[in-house]
Amino acid sequence: MDDVTSTPASQSLFDRARAVSPGGVNSPVRAFRAVGGAPVFMAAGSGPWLTDVDGHRYVDLVGSWGPMLLGHAHPAVLDAVTAAVARGTSFGTPSSPEVELAEEIVGRTPVDQVRLVSSGTEATMSAIRLARGFTGRDRVVKFSGCYHGHVDSLLAEAGSGVVTLGIPGTPGVPAHVTADTIVLPYNDRAAVEAAFAEHGDQIACLVTEAAPGNMGVVPPKPGFNRFLSEITARHGALFISDEVMTGFRVTRSGHWGVDGAVEGWRPDLLTFGKVMGGGFPAAAFGGREDVMQQLAPAGPVYQAGTLSGNPVATTAGLATLRAADDAAYARLDAASEHLQGLVTTALAEAGVAHRLQRAGSMFSVFWGTDAPVVDFAGAQAQEAWRYAPFFHAMLDAGVYLPPSAFECWFVSASHDEEALSRIEAALPAAARAAAAATPAP
Repeated sequence: MDDVTSTPASQSLFDRARAVSPGGVNSPVRAFRAVGGAPVFMAAGSGPWLTDVDGHRYVDLVGSWGPMLLGHAHPAVLDAVTAAVARGTSFGTPSSPEVELAEEIVGRTPVDQVRLVSSGTEATMSAIRLARGFTGRDRVVKFSGCYHGHVDSLLAEAGSGVVTLGIPGTPGVPAHVTADTIVLPYNDRAAVEAAFAEHGDQIACLVTEAAPGNMGVVPPKPGFNRFLSEITARHGALFISDEVMTGFRVTRSGHWGVDGAVEGWRPDLLTFGKVMGGGFPAAAFGGREDVMQQLAPAGPVYQAGTLSGNPVATTAGLATLRAADDAAYARLDAASEHLQGLVTTALAEAGVAHRLQRAGSMFSVFWGTDAPVVDFAGAQAQEAWRYAPFFHAMLDAGVYLPPSAFECWFVSASHDEEALSRIEAALPAAARAAAAATPAP
């Protein structure tokens, strides 16, 4: 096992970065504020492994926050991207890879048509604009703890980095921007029914993560997504399912593959990202043909992007999805299930009360409780202070976890026996560190 005891090159880079970038990072959770210490700067990735700028090697359980379904530097993706780069990096015109990627997405999911964009935030922002344009209404319903990117109107009670950093509200977002956002507790049917009873004729859409992973993993209660589909349809609103995180990860058809496909319903619009970009900045939104046809140039709702459908990014995404066959998903699920067992065993043996929750291969740990966590309030009530010592003990033993108790752990199809053995060896000491932790005064 590599001895990860110091990272002077990372510290030096972090010092330089803070001089030229706010907080020294380009996405807030990377700054390690929730766990303390300086962030680790990575230099390379291969399969389930990351190597930092000091040469230390880690088992990666972040996976670029989800995209690396196949692991880092997968040969099929590298070969496809290398060939694509040689043909040119951007044209500003239509190209064949974007058509092929769109066809792959349509073939795997319940969408009729899809529009490619460059980020999950852009996908959700555009889907909401389209829903408002299609319905002629303004109000949007979302759930506490669900994160849909840094869209102004959706940062109200968002999860992910907003809760990780303890930001109280949405500085920089005028009150009138969120005035049309109705925020409800997750998994609460009565709250949804009350909101639609009062505002149903004003609601353009309801947006939810298909299985939330930004307050920790908090799966929908059985039938909850179907209920959302039915109540939105009854009131003439659109149901937007955010599958940026779960899309093509939970199953080849995303989370819809385990509920909607089985129960016989589909969202009006879906958003995608992460896995479909194969590690490149690519995302998409899609849905019913009559709704999508309202987008320019077919319809009056404007949306555009200079790098949307970028030929390198779409090639990477297409190669990733084509390599994500049944065997890859079987390896992914088996590795995740094995790892979940290792985590629960180590924490139980150390006497740490905990709740592990999953959505397919995605999972997270809630600290200090063994009760089901069904909403944002439950996620916030955990003993999150136990996570920092656990995180650093794992990091020192060569395992890279999400630097926040409110993020989920991502496994890849490349996590093999060597990687899982490294994690297994690291867990007992980390669990003991969590057990010995005390809250800050």
